[in-house]
Amino acid sequence: MSILSWIADHRRFKKLQPPPTYSPHLFRDSVKSASDRSQSLWTTCGNCGSILYMKHLEENQRVCCQCQYHLSMTSCKRITLLCDLGTWRPLDSELSPSDPLAFVDKKSYKERAFDAQQKTGLNDAMQTGTALLGGIPIALGVMDFQFMGGSMGSVVGEKITRLIEYSTKNGLPIFLVSASGGARMQEGILSLMQMAKISSALQKHQHCAKLLYVPILTSPTTGGVTASFAMLGDLIIAEPGALIGFAGRRVIEQTIHANLPEDFQTSEYLLEHGLIDLIIPRSLLKQAIAEILTLYRDSPRKKTGTIMHAKKLYI
Repeated sequence: MSILSWIADHRRFKKLQPPPTYSPHLFRDSVKSASDRSQSLWTTCGNCGSILYMKHLEENQRVCCQCQYHLSMTSCKRITLLCDLGTWRPLDSELSPSDPLAFVDKKSYKERAFDAQQKTGLNDAMQTGTALLGGIPIALGVMDFQFMGGSMGSVVGEKITRLIEYSTKNGLPIFLVSASGGARMQEGILSLMQMAKISSALQKHQHCAKLLYVPILTSPTTGGVTASFAMLGDLIIAEPGALIGFAGRRVIEQTIHANLPEDFQTSEYLLEHGLIDLIIPRSLLKQAIAEILTLYRDSPRKKTGTIMHAKKLYI
């Protein structure tokens, strides 16, 4: 058979086939799945706009290969980054938010919390536990911005307070990684009281028991988190370029009727003005913390504190 005859037979065969049934639902699903696959393979740097291959980005600890901008990271990945392999032991992971105010805006608080739980696989915006870092036991808390903007509600405050009290009792240094928009508005005053509760527990841990507390500020660290435990550390560490502040930039400019510097509320600006102590890139963070812990543990001038709690003395 010649090629021309084969083409003619193929055309006749196609004409005999019934036309495909068009389904808008199937078409939308196919477009959506293609979009999901594309998003899982590529992302955009929020600083320089570069298109980044997700595999290479994850290998580089979610730091842009072009401009070294530190992209957001989930709490699970931060735990993997900081802890020695296989040493993470979670605490109070079963705690879940309630809805004391029956709060409703466009959606009810219960719906928002449920959606966030489905999205992240977490019960709330904070993971706490113990681990080894460089072979040294520590207590670690990590906020997850993907859970309702890392907002601090009753569960977050309770988990941090319990972690601090556990660390005080067992003589562990504490590291808290913040990534939060502030207090959770859906819980009203109950979320704001967490600021005082955590600060009170830290007072005992740092000044009575004489134990180490180091916050690690990532982008963003704002609102009530900044106004409480994020700025109370013995040593305050931040990632490069992190947004750190209390009120938003526009609110401040409208209040003082003046323009603010371009780098206002960045970790570099805060370091220059003495509000934080160190800026450490993500790739060096674990090594730096291990060195801080070694220095703290072996310090010749280290003081041992005491704390009275439930008629028992912990040293």
